[in-house]
Amino acid sequence: MKKFTEITSTATPFPRVNVDTDIIIPAKYLKSIKRTGFGEHAFESIRYTASGDLIEGNVFDGPRYKGSSILIAGDNFGCGSSREHAPWAIGELGFRCIIAPSFADIFSGNCVKNGILTVSLPQDQVDALVLAAEAGHDICVNLADQTVTCQNAHYEFDFSPAHKEMLLDGLDEVGQTLQSSKAIGSYEDKQKLMTPWLFKENPRTESSQ
Repeated sequence: MKKFTEITSTATPFPRVNVDTDIIIPAKYLKSIKRTGFGEHAFESIRYTASGDLIEGNVFDGPRYKGSSILIAGDNFGCGSSREHAPWAIGELGFRCIIAPSFADIFSGNCVKNGILTVSLPQDQVDALVLAAEAGHDICVNLADQTVTCQNAHYEFDFSPAHKEMLLDGLDEVGQTLQSSKAIGSYEDKQKLMTPWLFKENPRTESSQ
């Protein structure tokens, strides 16, 4: 997982409220668990017509916000069913950070596991950032300081210390566990000495080979 420290980027304004995970990535694309190939289908109903033609002027495909790493969203973003495919799709569009008044808890947790920072700010501050994004101003998000800066505006945000550590180190839960591999190995060695019968081969398994 790529580390998240600080990014400065243009921002894509998409302040629609109650955007659920089916809007982010439709359920018909959930058959694959490869973590790739979802970006082209992200926000499909926003980006394409029913016949599959690109909708002109949609914020995700126009040149105005090309290369944006920050998505500014509306309240209750990521609600609906739990699916890790949603942050996979958002990440493939190039977004490393999402700013909104609030997020669905499961969605926010899935974002952290995939290296995406979710920043919750009051509605008036999000509204100000939407205007700044529409005006073409860059936004800087600093995770270490927990700040969002744009021109003369400077906002602070709260964030889980555990999730902050994961993003700064670029480690998901598995990666964090593997950092303790020596301690885990030492514990297993002690257990083999204390309870050797637990580590013996199953006689039935041996006889069947």
